[in-house]
Amino acid sequence: MTEKETARRIEVAVDRPANGGEAVGRADGRVLFVRGAIPGERVVAEITDDRHDSYWRADAVEILDPSPHRVPTPCPAAAAGAGCCDLGHIDPDHGRRLKRDVLLDVLARVGHLDDAAIAHTEVAGRGVVRLPGPDTGWRIRTRLAVDGRGRAGQHAFRGSKVVGEVCVQPAPGMIDDFDDRRFTPHAELAVVLDADGGRHITELAPVTEVRRGDPRRRAQKNRQRRAARRAHTVVEGESTAVQRVGAREWHIPVGGFWQAHRAAPAAYAHTVVEFARAQLPSSPRVAWDLYGGAGVFAAALLDAEGFDGLQQVHVVDSDAGALQAADRTFADDGDRVTTHRGEVAARLADLGERPDVVVLDPPRTGAGERVVTAIAAAEPAVVVHVGCDAARFARDLGLFVRAGYRIVDIRGVDAFPLTHHVEAVACLVRA
Repeated sequence: MTEKETARRIEVAVDRPANGGEAVGRADGRVLFVRGAIPGERVVAEITDDRHDSYWRADAVEILDPSPHRVPTPCPAAAAGAGCCDLGHIDPDHGRRLKRDVLLDVLARVGHLDDAAIAHTEVAGRGVVRLPGPDTGWRIRTRLAVDGRGRAGQHAFRGSKVVGEVCVQPAPGMIDDFDDRRFTPHAELAVVLDADGGRHITELAPVTEVRRGDPRRRAQKNRQRRAARRAHTVVEGESTAVQRVGAREWHIPVGGFWQAHRAAPAAYAHTVVEFARAQLPSSPRVAWDLYGGAGVFAAALLDAEGFDGLQQVHVVDSDAGALQAADRTFADDGDRVTTHRGEVAARLADLGERPDVVVLDPPRTGAGERVVTAIAAAEPAVVVHVGCDAARFARDLGLFVRAGYRIVDIRGVDAFPLTHHVEAVACLVRA
């Protein structure tokens, strides 16, 4: 490989994808993570972070030998520096192949799972599957920043600047008129389309952002501040949005959690039931829905054909609004569903009798050793693990395997097209 360094620019060939959307090369004895490059390309990369001895981070600023899979990004916001469609420059089908490679890599490297544990899985053979619908316009829930002039837009990549150009992922009708609207300066907007296409906008009160220090730490602190509890003001529509999966409906707070891709809730619910049904000889009697939110997976299990013997489902989550939505949805199910508010690790001891099936859908931080150990100690026949961060998902699967479980299957889902994010669902049984 040839490297030519001019000021803070390096010529480098990249050869594999990294978890996080970058491509990996080597320069001057260091690993280089290059944002905006595609494996197989030779690029000029501008160094953005050289604090580490073993690796640097960089942005591709000139493509010398372009990949045949490179395409013009369809996203004006990403082209202007927003942190949204970070893989918009890659043909979506090839992007899914790269996501498969990343997922298999972290399963081996982070989860310490050997080839025998994962070679038979769907993700290894079929790859990452796409959800129904196009690769743009799939988002029905989004958060937007508001700048000092009251204009809404996307956050810049690892920065506090608000990019006014429009992202291509919000579904038609979500933000079509935002160029002509003004909101409270420095607030944040939660924008949702409900099941009938109605728009709901809630404004989240401004927070004081950290503007000094290391950019990565600053961005992390600002994300934490934005995630903290703050005042909500309804700007348009209602404070809750009706969403449906199957025959049930939920009234979800506009600022609360619901899957961003319009097809994701039904697809994940179908996968959970499919995996559980394939491994259970008869109907489960007790199920746990951990990090369950409003209980979409609980509903899928209760309503599944052949699961008539399911007598009790425990839904555990720390979000009071989500559990209120769950209680409303399950009001006609008698005492078959019990909701528990609190951190999952702290509430597992309160759930009583041993479950036949456990479904867990943790946040990006994953479940972790304490939760995995407690689930394994309860000895469910089937565990279905839904993961939205590839590395933490891999770590948790490794913990389950070392706790006495075997991986039956893993399905990778491209729930966030044109981004590096990939969702994965694993089915495990007691070894």
